[in-house]
Amino acid sequence: MYDPSQKRFEVPLSIDAPGVAAEDANYDVQFSSDSSHFQVKRKSTGTVLWDSPLVDLFFSNQYLQITTAVPSTSVYGFGEQEHVSFKHNMDFVTYGMFSRDQPPTPLANLYGVHPFYMCVEDDSNAHGVLLLNSNAQDVSLSPNPSLTFRTIGGILDFYVFLGPTPENVIQQYTEAIGRPHMPAYWSLGFHLSRWGYASLDVLKNTAKRMHHYDIPFDVQHFDIDYMDHRLDFTYDKTNYAGLPEYIKELKTAGMHSVIILDPFISKDEEPGTYRPYDLGQEMGVWINNSDGVTPAIGKSLPPGYSVFPDYTNPRTVEWWTQLCLEFKDVLDYDGIWIDMNEPSNDLTGQLPGCAANDINDPPYIPSITDHSLAQKTLCPDSRTYLGEHYNTHSLFGWSQTAPTFHVVQQATGKRAFVLSRSTFVGSGKHAGHWLGDNKSQWKDMHYSIIGMLEFNLFGIPFVGADICGFSSNTTYELCLRWMQLGSFYPFSRNHNAEGNAAQDPAVFGAEFAKIARATLRIRYSLLPYLYTLFFESHVHGNTVVRSLMHEFTSDQQTHGIDTAFLWGPAFMVAPVLQEATRSVDVYFPEATWFDYYTGRKIPSTWHKTYATVYAPLNKIPLFIRGGHILPEQAPASTTTKSRLNPFGLIIALDEHGEASGSLFWDDGDSIDTIENENYFLAKYTFSAGHLKTEILKNGYRGADSLKYNKITILGLKLRPHAVAVNGGAVRRDAFSYELNGKLVLGISAPLTHELNLAIY
Repeated sequence: MYDPSQKRFEVPLSIDAPGVAAEDANYDVQFSSDSSHFQVKRKSTGTVLWDSPLVDLFFSNQYLQITTAVPSTSVYGFGEQEHVSFKHNMDFVTYGMFSRDQPPTPLANLYGVHPFYMCVEDDSNAHGVLLLNSNAQDVSLSPNPSLTFRTIGGILDFYVFLGPTPENVIQQYTEAIGRPHMPAYWSLGFHLSRWGYASLDVLKNTAKRMHHYDIPFDVQHFDIDYMDHRLDFTYDKTNYAGLPEYIKELKTAGMHSVIILDPFISKDEEPGTYRPYDLGQEMGVWINNSDGVTPAIGKSLPPGYSVFPDYTNPRTVEWWTQLCLEFKDVLDYDGIWIDMNEPSNDLTGQLPGCAANDINDPPYIPSITDHSLAQKTLCPDSRTYLGEHYNTHSLFGWSQTAPTFHVVQQATGKRAFVLSRSTFVGSGKHAGHWLGDNKSQWKDMHYSIIGMLEFNLFGIPFVGADICGFSSNTTYELCLRWMQLGSFYPFSRNHNAEGNAAQDPAVFGAEFAKIARATLRIRYSLLPYLYTLFFESHVHGNTVVRSLMHEFTSDQQTHGIDTAFLWGPAFMVAPVLQEATRSVDVYFPEATWFDYYTGRKIPSTWHKTYATVYAPLNKIPLFIRGGHILPEQAPASTTTKSRLNPFGLIIALDEHGEASGSLFWDDGDSIDTIENENYFLAKYTFSAGHLKTEILKNGYRGADSLKYNKITILGLKLRPHAVAVNGGAVRRDAFSYELNGKLVLGISAPLTHELNLAIY
């Protein structure tokens, strides 16, 4: 057992939840008459959401366990692992959660920890459950169906989110843990990166061929190659001579730069020559050995041995802030990519090894890789500001993220871009995430959709995978299909590892570049829609990418679909995920759907069934859902340029001839534009042949010079005889109508004036 007088570790995350009187709650908590188990029930339906037999409750010092029945097998979430399906297999599967530098492998615990799941009940209501616990843990899924949670420390701190829709669940969850941050507009452009640019010249030549083929390209990342001997806050003045000037060149061209920083600091440089270590020693910022005094010493990328900053310590935040601000004067970066922050360590524990005790070798080790708490990281009895590493290990990346976010905003004076490999509950408030060191394999491309859907459940919607794969060499066709899919990741970056062949979309020649350019131009044209989804995520907690199940919950067929996905409620992406394939079987839930490319309505005979859709090598199938209005903008080679271009609206009508949508717009990178009301927000409604625009906020003067120049309407039942915009007739040669019901209208109207359109 345990000593109840000893305070147990609790995650230092403030959970914000509105207080509700018991009689107003939409749930009941009931104990059985013999007190053998307790239940949480949904009041409106009587569905039992949580049912724990107390005989299965264990509560000892280093082992806590609780089991609950769940109301259906439609269970999603838990992370971070590589899952082979979005809807979980409940056939006695166990997932471990303990942050680890581990390339994606089925059933292995990966970089982050998210003990959160969503369950869709048999009547299509949904609920979510969070176990707020940072200790090493696992969860077993059983076909009863039931879940068994086990953790080796902390407390059993559960939060239940009643929905009842999947979107409501995530809105409630992010209200509790922190809303996702609002990304800078430029960060929604295409990012290019690799570990293995041997010199600045190699990197420059890569960028040149991107520009040669006019492939949209906003952000250049700099991996550890740019560093001097892989030392943070340095750059290689031989192989990367001229780097500060080049970063300024990129900025002048309207592009942006992201630098990588790793969380270990070399201790073996000549005394007095490496300021990050000297200053850290002086300020006492390291994770210490179990004595709480001497720094824990491990080994990683830099030469010699390294020490590890303790970001839970306020002094470390001061140290990190000072160094990041100073480095901004050396390299004029726009964002910071924080990698290997599990934290990763090449040793098993630190020098000279981990002592034999119950903290380093607990009585129960959850189902994690190597069944070791010290493998590839520090000893659990190391000391941090908040206590033992045993409790805080999985919080390392999370604790590094907020200080990095704040210093990037301070350094740039703009909205922060922070990309973190290790994440925890609430990380989305300050960072985006990529899915780690995937492989150049077709299955990894499929799994990336699953990971992207899951991180939207976790409140980290700014997510993507390394396009074309990180490790091993890609192939022409795999990379081409992955570029098509990756063009629709919220975070779209092509990145790969040292020693592998270059895989940027310009390296494969003119035909590949032409296809990649065309697909990225679709992304760029729809960025106003994607940006509006991020606004709704930041303000209301919505998902940005969601599964078909999310929108069509009552359709049981959608519960297992993870080969296609939606941007918001309205835009379906159905990528090719198999080699040598020139068609895709797409499931169309009951709704009006239109082919993005032609505007043709999908036949009603395809509804609620799989239809084979032609997908030649140069095309990724894309569909728009009726009932929605998508804002668009003419694309360009960068968002700096595209943001100046005219806007359009795609109005996709439902079976009643109606549609609605909205557009959020601001300057794209100032801090707190929403909170300061420095933005433009329009709501569009189409009904009975009329488009009405309501301007909800007109607080951004930069929108005054922008115009609408194109309206596309899909699903018109009758050929229009006349069209009027803002009371004035539109010339017949300014619009075209196709027999499939598509009307394309050329106009010129100010964005910030209410746009009213009538079709007769």
